[in-house]
Amino acid sequence: MELHDVWFVLIAVLWTGYFFLEGFDFGVGVLTRVLARDRRERRVLINTIGPVWDGNEVWLLSAGGATFAAFPDWYATLFSGFYLPLLLVLVCLIVRGVAFEYRAKRPEERWQRNWEHAIFWCSLLPAFLWGVAFANIVHGVDIGPDKEYAGGLLDLLTPYTLLGGLTTLVLFTFHGAVFTALKTVGDIRGRARALATALGCAALALAAAFLAWTQADRGDGGSLAAAAVAVVALAGAVGANVRGREGWSFGLSGVTVAAVTAALFLALFPDVMPSTRDPRWSLTVSNAASSPYTLEIMTWCAAIAAPVVVLYQGWTYWVFRKRIGTQHIADSHAVGHTPAGGDTAAKR
Repeated sequence: MELHDVWFVLIAVLWTGYFFLEGFDFGVGVLTRVLARDRRERRVLINTIGPVWDGNEVWLLSAGGATFAAFPDWYATLFSGFYLPLLLVLVCLIVRGVAFEYRAKRPEERWQRNWEHAIFWCSLLPAFLWGVAFANIVHGVDIGPDKEYAGGLLDLLTPYTLLGGLTTLVLFTFHGAVFTALKTVGDIRGRARALATALGCAALALAAAFLAWTQADRGDGGSLAAAAVAVVALAGAVGANVRGREGWSFGLSGVTVAAVTAALFLALFPDVMPSTRDPRWSLTVSNAASSPYTLEIMTWCAAIAAPVVVLYQGWTYWVFRKRIGTQHIADSHAVGHTPAGGDTAAKR
């Protein structure tokens, strides 16, 4: 296996980690307006991801940086062609992070309500847009002989790509509902489980349709196997949730997210961005890659740094593993007064 193939796999792993972790993160953000009934319950939901949401985004930075260094032509074509959607994702991630920290800096109801709306919309839009973006990458876009995207913004919005966006949105929200049931106690835990069942059934139908379309369009034996794992794991996650096995349900929903991502990358390989104008102009792992020396240096750096990051993030999840509920939210915190550490540092 050539180093450019290895780095294609590593980038797929980074995106898998990002969607697994940020997926439930986005889902919880959506649930702040869907599941939570009042400000105290919204605070409970925010506290479930408060210690980890920023660490989850490290996987996105790593995936983007690895793509830039290992496949510069892929990075340039992707970020120039998808400039407006990716800019919207970036703005949402910035506003979302600010909202987590600034929501409770002032006690006024209007101030907090506006930041809560920001958390909701800036979780919902990226969850949808990532599905649209990856559906376009796998299906192919209008790339010319100069390796530049020649289409327009509306060309990125097709029935297939919109289905991809809807699939990731509902799947991530289901992932977040299962995580909420796993991390909370009391009434909100029961309602999260009930909502997860409905979301899981919807996600199962959408994912099956999207993966079947992907398989018919570009699939092979590997992507078919990954798609089958995704569908079976999602059905198992819904079943485990119904039986109250929250740990199993969350684990299986995570397997679903990973399998869907794997199916997309397996269907894409050896291309990294297919051209719908002429297959000869497609970007591939070989013609879009950096030099072998660059890839070799990157491999050594990744082998040293990646285990440290994974161990540290795993330790963070272990420290903040306990369940929380409305009884853990002090009255002053519920109305907006916070300690020096900001909204996400509230006492558990």
